[in-house]
Amino acid sequence: MHNPLPVERDFEVKKRRARFFFLFVALAMIPILVHGAAQKSAAKKQAAAKSGAAATGAVTLPPALPPPQLTQEDLTAFFDGLVPLQIARDDIAGMVVAVVKDGKVIFAKGYGYADLKNKKPVSAEDTLFRVGSISKLFTWTAVMQLVQQGKINLDADVNRYLDFTVLEPFGKPITMRDLMTHTPGFEETIQDLIQLDGPNANLLTTRQFLVMHPPKEIFPPGTTGAYSNYGANLAGYIVQRVSGENFDDYVEQHIFAPLGMTHASFRQPLPANLAPLMSDGYQLASGGKKPFELVNTPPAGALSVSAMDITHFMIAHLQDGTYNGASILSPETVKLMHTRQYAPDPQVNGFCLGFYEDSRNGHRVIGHGGDTLYFHSDLKLILDADTGIFVSYNSAGRGDVEPRGPLYEEFMDRYFPYTPPAVKALPTAAADARAVSGAYIASRRSQTNIFYLFSLLGESNVGPGKDGALILGGSKGIDGQPVQYIETAPMVWEDRSDPQNKIVFKHADDGRYEIAMEFPAEILQQVPGYESKNFITLCLVFFFVVFSLTLLLWPIAALVRCHYGRKVQDGDRQRRARAWARVVCALNLLFWCAFLGTIVYGSSHLEVLSHRANPWFRTIQIFGWLGVFGTLLAIWNFFVSVGTAGRWWWARLHDTLILLACFVSVWLIWFAHLLRFNLNY
Repeated sequence: MHNPLPVERDFEVKKRRARFFFLFVALAMIPILVHGAAQKSAAKKQAAAKSGAAATGAVTLPPALPPPQLTQEDLTAFFDGLVPLQIARDDIAGMVVAVVKDGKVIFAKGYGYADLKNKKPVSAEDTLFRVGSISKLFTWTAVMQLVQQGKINLDADVNRYLDFTVLEPFGKPITMRDLMTHTPGFEETIQDLIQLDGPNANLLTTRQFLVMHPPKEIFPPGTTGAYSNYGANLAGYIVQRVSGENFDDYVEQHIFAPLGMTHASFRQPLPANLAPLMSDGYQLASGGKKPFELVNTPPAGALSVSAMDITHFMIAHLQDGTYNGASILSPETVKLMHTRQYAPDPQVNGFCLGFYEDSRNGHRVIGHGGDTLYFHSDLKLILDADTGIFVSYNSAGRGDVEPRGPLYEEFMDRYFPYTPPAVKALPTAAADARAVSGAYIASRRSQTNIFYLFSLLGESNVGPGKDGALILGGSKGIDGQPVQYIETAPMVWEDRSDPQNKIVFKHADDGRYEIAMEFPAEILQQVPGYESKNFITLCLVFFFVVFSLTLLLWPIAALVRCHYGRKVQDGDRQRRARAWARVVCALNLLFWCAFLGTIVYGSSHLEVLSHRANPWFRTIQIFGWLGVFGTLLAIWNFFVSVGTAGRWWWARLHDTLILLACFVSVWLIWFAHLLRFNLNY
């Protein structure tokens, strides 16, 4: 459950970011300065030792400064220096972080407040956080328990385990392996995904949601990463069907209980003993708390859990499925679950069975992120170091760059230092940057429903930068500036400031380019010009300007004629045609303002995008149909205008533009499926 759009920052925000950045750099320089001072002191001692030992010929080497160690003391200094700065900078109420190593919790601490108004501090032991899609790791673990028992076959048609049918438009069945690697080929669906707790809250059952909101399959199963909450929900329902137990009961009995997780629950609302421990959620800390989020796809994102409890789960996965003597998976099953199953390209991260790779600094890392409207979390397992880190923030915050990403990178750089190999940009970089330029749409998208337009407007533009670099629209560094990629191998591009961040271009079957990124759950696919964000935006601007100016100038022209005592010389037929054309402009403008306003608002307020909003969308569609059929009146007005002798050339041009704007509007309505009868999205 992830979703952001880049926003422009005003001057004051830029100043705050600059202050944060330089303060962050100063903080990061402290160990370096200490190290430098130690080196100078050691050098002086070495010189003195050399002069004192010259007569005997003895040589004394300076002691090496040890690297930072993963200890509670060093972690406390590290997080105490970094986290409060993040909280203050991004207007975040509170967060929690925990680190495990070698089967033990070596650090766990809460920062800020779980309840800002009452100044209730975050506790790592018992404050509950919503962890969003990290919930899926528990669902996938439940699946693998049943695989281990021989009750689920990873490569069998999922319809074998269901009491309804998942269609197979590509003639290839969807398997559990496809669901666990997010390659079932489903398009994105967001309707009824989240609602806010209150008197009108009405949670759907898992089966109700699955039957009400079946997504279209837009890719053949097993071929293309396209992150799917529906797919994870489907897997959770299969766990319920195969085990014969309610999903909540199954997880509590077979995962929480063996692991001693007493502060964890998928239940919504929370049980009475846990509800008082739940952290409030915030958009901004300064904006006040928000209602409890209810997730209509519980196996995909409904878990509420404390940091200490989730460390038990992390340790079990790092210790071959065992925690404190209790086993939830066999070592063989854990190994299979942690093994790469799919990757968009061998040179970037891939998907395991449920976990995705986020390898860094020469270490293999697997994990999962999680987002609700207000909570934002990350869980990482550094497999070859038997180490794990979990973080969760209870506020969305105001930053362009989410704080969990830089925190993870700084953690890795401090405790697992790494120097990337030196590389040079290819001499063909500038030419290759031009060759791959264009608009790219994410594979995780709505395509056949009314939200396709939102997917089109969310495309990324790829184009040349300076000195042969490549710019991928929407990709920003910690400083908020666009990432500059340099080509280090044919069609392999590395982030100039972070060479471990790669993108790889390759040709798809249709001859266009695809981009494989380090996040394996989606790829970017090049689109033709008429599907590009720039062209769609141009169409929107064109007919918005024509419709708006037509309606604005209509009364103004009447007032001007009245002021100068002049009358329109047109006959009744011309006046009627002109009036109806302006009514059509009004209908079109009303439709587009209502629809675009709804999807823009809904993109950041998912709770309004429920089946309860269907009457509102139907009303909008009525105006859309009136605008479409009204194009006939615009055609009539055009022929009346050009067929009237002596008519002013500007009036004829204006009526031509009205007709052209109506045609463009009708085309975009058809192309984006905005009048589709089925309102599943």
